[in-house]
Amino acid sequence: MERERERKRKRKIERIREFSQSMSATVSAATVATTTAATTFIKCVTVGDGAVGKTCLLISYTSNTFPTDYVPTVFDNFSANVVVDGQTVSLGLWDTAGQEDYNRLRPLSYRGADVFILAFSLISRPSFENIAKKWVPELRHYAPTVPIVLVGTKLDLREDKQFPMTYPGACTISTEQGQELRKEIGALAYIECSSKTQQNVKEVFDAAIKVVLQPPSKTKKQKSRFGFCHVL
Repeated sequence: MERERERKRKRKIERIREFSQSMSATVSAATVATTTAATTFIKCVTVGDGAVGKTCLLISYTSNTFPTDYVPTVFDNFSANVVVDGQTVSLGLWDTAGQEDYNRLRPLSYRGADVFILAFSLISRPSFENIAKKWVPELRHYAPTVPIVLVGTKLDLREDKQFPMTYPGACTISTEQGQELRKEIGALAYIECSSKTQQNVKEVFDAAIKVVLQPPSKTKKQKSRFGFCHVL
């Protein structure tokens, strides 16, 4: 029984991987450019604890589907032409594994990054605390000048009135706490989203593109304690 369940799980992961690969020419009807020439290439790398929903976020954005099972980093690198505010860019999406086993390999993905999507779960206090404790120091070590978009995932679960009863003792993260963390780490934007309902999913990647295309002026920046800047 257990062997059969594992076989089905592996088959499902493989289907998701194949589907992600097959989507290499499109993102969604609402975001894909109809033109063939992109003016700018942007490498966007997602980072954060394991199981916070980074891969689901990428799959939801690129395929408008949501994987129901936990799929640890099966999203392959993806590139497509996207239009934001009338400008066409070639957006490259890179997934990373948050588990400690990948601490030495993960930084290889940071090379050439234009923007980081730094994710935590809105229903996981440890993933929230690890943003400042683990992830920002790592990113600032390997890519000190690359802008960060802070993202709180699993918004649908935080807003679910049944969640506290299903998971008694679980500690959720409020919007105010997320905004305070954004200021603390110097992220240029903070967005809460749900990959399951697709609420604000497109906004996450639009924000990532905009902080690269329209960086804040130096006169409107203030240093955070991590040595980066955030918009006032």
